[in-house]
Parts: sequence; C-alpha cells; structure tokens
Amino acid sequence: MSVRTYNPSVRVGNWNEDIQLEEDTLKDFLERREKGELLYQKRSKLQQTLFDRLELSISRDGLVHFGDKVNLRCPGARDKTKFFAHVEPRADCQLAVSPAIQRILEAKRLEGPCNTAGSKELGANLRNTFVITSADGTPCGQPLRYGQKFFLCTLDNEGGSLFVSSDRATTGKSAPKSRHQDVTFVSEPSFLTEFQILHFNPQLRLEYEGIAVPANTKIIFNHKYTNQNLAVEEEFSMRTPYGTREYEISCNTYLDSHRADKEVNHWMIMMGVPGDEIYPVISNEASQSTTAS
Repeated sequence: MSVRTYNPSVRVGNWNEDIQLEEDTLKDFLERREKGELLYQKRSKLQQTLFDRLELSISRDGLVHFGDKVNLRCPGARDKTKFFAHVEPRADCQLAVSPAIQRILEAKRLEGPCNTAGSKELGANLRNTFVITSADGTPCGQPLRYGQKFFLCTLDNEGGSLFVSSDRATTGKSAPKSRHQDVTFVSEPSFLTEFQILHFNPQLRLEYEGIAVPANTKIIFNHKYTNQNLAVEEEFSMRTPYGTREYEISCNTYLDSHRADKEVNHWMIMMGVPGDEIYPVISNEASQSTTAS
C-alpha cells in the first residue's frame, strides 16, 4: 500500500491525481454546504424542528375534544420525604417521542417505531405535542369521554402521524430498565394503540363513565387491551441524544395500600385556556406554577 510522502505542490509520484482529488473534495464540500446537507447543518435544523415552540389547542369549555393538540403531563412527586440523600425527587415531566438521531436525519421526519421518554421540558414542541384521534368514528370537535377508546397521535408532516402503542411484556420485548410493559410509537393503528381515560378517583370510575373529560385535571391514562396504566418509572432514567436525562415510560399500574393509583400513574391532558392567544408566555408560566402547586 503506497503512502504519499509529499504535498501535491512537489511534483513527485501521482501529483496530478492528488491535486484533482483535493479539488473534487473541496467542490463536493461547497456543494453540500450550499444545499444544507452537511451533518452540522442537519443537526441544527433537527434541533430547530424538534424543539420549536408550538401552540396547544384552546379549551374554551374546559373539556378535551377529538382533534385537539395537547400535552400529556405527569405532575412531580408531592411526597419528597421518601427520596434518599443526593436523589432528586421526581420532577414534572411530559410524554415525549425519543427518535433515533440517524433515522430522523435521513428521513427529516419522525418514523416508527420510536421510543418514548418522560421529558422534563414542559414547553409544547414537536416531541411532546399530540392529537386526540377517534378510534370509533367520533367526529372532530366532539368531547372525549371517560371510558371511550381513542388514539394518541403525533402531529402530521414532520411529526409522522405516529400512534402511541403498548403490548404485554415478554422476554424479548419490554421496557429496557424496569422490564415492565413497553410503550412505543408506531406507524399503523391497531387494538394495541387504543387507550381510554379513567377517573382519577377509583371509587367514582363507574359513575363518571361516559362523562366528558376535563382538561388540565388529573386523570388515569389506561391501555385498553392490557388494562395497564401509563406510568413514569421514577427510579429509571436515561441519557438522550439531546444532552438531557429523561425518565423511562412504561404501562404498569402502581397501587398503594388503599388500591388507589400512585403518583407515577397520575397524568394531566394539558391544553390552553382562553387568553393564551393574547398572553401566551404569561399564561404558560401561570399554568406551570399552578401544576407545581
């Protein structure tokens, strides 16, 4: 194997070919930079696409409707005494898509299957904004009701219209760390992508079945097929390609001594309120402080 020991300016060996090769390399670099195809340009555009601020739907009657754009938030831990020293209590987090960087760089949009994560970023963006989609033919604009099956989908275009899905845990497929029932985003709807909303109080679930679901209040997000509730695995976190540490998400029902769902199963369907379109920053900060309290 021959090794070049001189610069192309020294007329030794295949100097003409070396000069032509360097000129072609520079020309290819300039063309790719002009088209925005360099890796750093793709990563910059990806960062802008995934984390650009989005606006949630406004709930003017206080209810959740089919077709609404929402966030799914799990409030942080209220009882901070159970956490050990040097262990931070679980913070507020939102269900988010966790795509593979290389795949999204090539496709320029979210593609299934994708992993999920509990992101501590509470602003609405492409990763954590979803659409309430009907699974039984209910038209858009109608309120979502307790016990009614539905799909939770990512946005169109760059969002890829992916469906939240889950299936029973097996030896070959489960959440990586907790080994509970895995939660992913897939391209096609099925019985594995059907969810329902249950009332926060287990003693009132039968009475509230069929009643419209209110926005920005605690609910239980239940997987219809396996009857397991969406959960934040507060003991397990992972480092993401975006430089943040996020919680693992699974479908697993955690019950206390009173047979009531624990805090990790508590979720809120976050929507805007009237006035957000006029004062979006102030109202968003107010909603976060209200949730924290």
